[in-house]
Amino acid sequence: MNPKMACQGLQKGETLATLKKECESLKKKLEEDRGKLNDVELHQVAEKVEVVGALSIKTRRVLKGHTNKVLCMDWCKDKRRLVSSSQDGKVIVWDGFTLNKEHGMSMPTTWVMACAYAPSGCAVACGGLDNKCSVIPLSLDSNENCAAKKKTVAMHTNYISGCTFTNSDMQLLSCSGDGTSALWDVESGQLLQSFHGHTSDILSLDLAPSETGNTFVTGGCDKKANVWDMRSGQNIQSFECHESDINCVKYYPSGDAFASASDDATCRFFDLRADREVAVFQKDSIVFGASTVDFSLSGRLLFAGYNDYTINVWDVLKGTRISMMFGHENRVSRVRLSPDGTALCSASWDNTLRIWA
Repeated sequence: MNPKMACQGLQKGETLATLKKECESLKKKLEEDRGKLNDVELHQVAEKVEVVGALSIKTRRVLKGHTNKVLCMDWCKDKRRLVSSSQDGKVIVWDGFTLNKEHGMSMPTTWVMACAYAPSGCAVACGGLDNKCSVIPLSLDSNENCAAKKKTVAMHTNYISGCTFTNSDMQLLSCSGDGTSALWDVESGQLLQSFHGHTSDILSLDLAPSETGNTFVTGGCDKKANVWDMRSGQNIQSFECHESDINCVKYYPSGDAFASASDDATCRFFDLRADREVAVFQKDSIVFGASTVDFSLSGRLLFAGYNDYTINVWDVLKGTRISMMFGHENRVSRVRLSPDGTALCSASWDNTLRIWA
């Protein structure tokens, strides 16, 4: 930032240093006030809840086809198809039952870091190092070249780290390494709303689960998780508890809370109504960063993928680890529960995806 510009509009006797100091003391006061409201930890409330029984989750399918790290995946609402994107520049649409590759599309760039299925199942969105997010309509004819119909919707000034459709095919939400997220009209490519508030790269976003949900959450390299109002563009809540980059944020199924995964080797759970962190999922033996999280359908389990190639399953209420899932041979980049909650798909830097059930 140009320091001259930054100093315009300062009151008499104000310097950047005094303002920074004031900002820090206000932050401290906020934390103190938040602290006064802290009555009880989540695991204490859940003491009388029954323990989750042993899980028998095994790999049921291995999806092979990418020639490099798989960076992202998303389920279709039909509970059967999924889309994945990879460092090899390919976007593949799979049938999770038969393992058929229904569509394979080459992007103009490697590192396709984000992909998403449209709610109707008739299109996918993807983006990455090209700083753009494109929407590709899928045709029923598998011989047709889908990528030729690709349409650029979102434009950022740095890489695209995440994208998702809102509750219709008509709007797309994107987040980027330029520190902003934005809402776009798919038809016209017009920018409907932009969201500023992160001071560094945004690495993940997630839309609130309710049909009427007009909020979404983002997490990034400034160690902050921010909740946004899609209509006003306002940052309505912010949480700064992690000690390193936040790699992933994911709403609790009810929409009243969210979880985050970070390079500090912890996952954390934030209650939006209590406006605070209510649980930390960590163990001394876990030293590698957590890259991705998702909840079971009931919200009782949290699946977390780590950079040591494992997936840990946490009991959200008790804060304890229930089980570990082994199979990948490189870091797990994404875990996503299928829409009906019966299966989990994981994407990995070992070039494969696995479906667990």
